[in-house]
Amino acid sequence: MRLLLIEDDTSLAQGIRTALKPEGYTVDWLADGQQAFYGIKNEVFDLLLLDLGLPGLDGLSLLKKIRDEGKQLPVLILTARDAVADRIAGLDAGADDYLIKPFDITELKARVRALLRRSAGRAQTILQLGELELNPQNQQVIFQKQPVNLTRREFALLHELLNQPGHVFTRDHLQQLLYGWEEDVESNALEVHIHHLRKKLFPSLIRTLRGIGYVLDKDAQP
Repeated sequence: MRLLLIEDDTSLAQGIRTALKPEGYTVDWLADGQQAFYGIKNEVFDLLLLDLGLPGLDGLSLLKKIRDEGKQLPVLILTARDAVADRIAGLDAGADDYLIKPFDITELKARVRALLRRSAGRAQTILQLGELELNPQNQQVIFQKQPVNLTRREFALLHELLNQPGHVFTRDHLQQLLYGWEEDVESNALEVHIHHLRKKLFPSLIRTLRGIGYVLDKDAQP
C-alpha cells in the first residue's frame, strides 16, 4: 500500500515514516498543502495521513479540494486540535478518521489497517486466496500451511495484488507503490520481485500482460 503523509513537522514525519515502513507501506511525504494537492491529483495513493496546520494550503482546505475533485482515498487526520468542533469540521470536510497528537504509534497502525480494509470493502484483516494467506497485522504469509519468508517489498507487492485478485496493475503503479518518489529504481527491479514471489509461492500465481502490467490470477492453481 502507498500512503501520502502531509506533515510540516520534520521530526514527526520521519518518525511516522520509520514506524510504518516495516509494515510494508511505502510512505511518501510532503510538508506543503499546495504541493500535496498537485501530488494527489497526479499520483495514486491508498491512504492520506493529513496534518491540519500546513503552509501553502491548510489541511481542511486541502481536504475539501481533493473531495471536490472526486478523490475517494481514505483520509486520516493527524492533529493536535482536540476540540469537538475541530473534529466535527474535519469529518464534515471529508475525513474518514481523526487521531489526536500525541498518539501511540500502535494505534496509528491499527487505524491505518482499518481504513485500508474499509476502503477495500473487507471486514476481515487476513487476505486469502486458496491455500495462500496474508496477514497485514503481523506481516505473515502462509502458503499450504507453511510460513513464507518475504522481503518488505515482496510482502508489499503481494499485499497489493492479493487485495484485488483479477485486477490488472500497470508496471508504473506497482513501481511507485514499492519505491515512491525518493528512491532510485533499477530498470528491472519490479520484475525481480515478481520472479521471487513466483519462486517462493507458485509460478502461475502472477500473470504478466505484456505491455500492460501484472495480474494476480484468482483461479491459478499451484
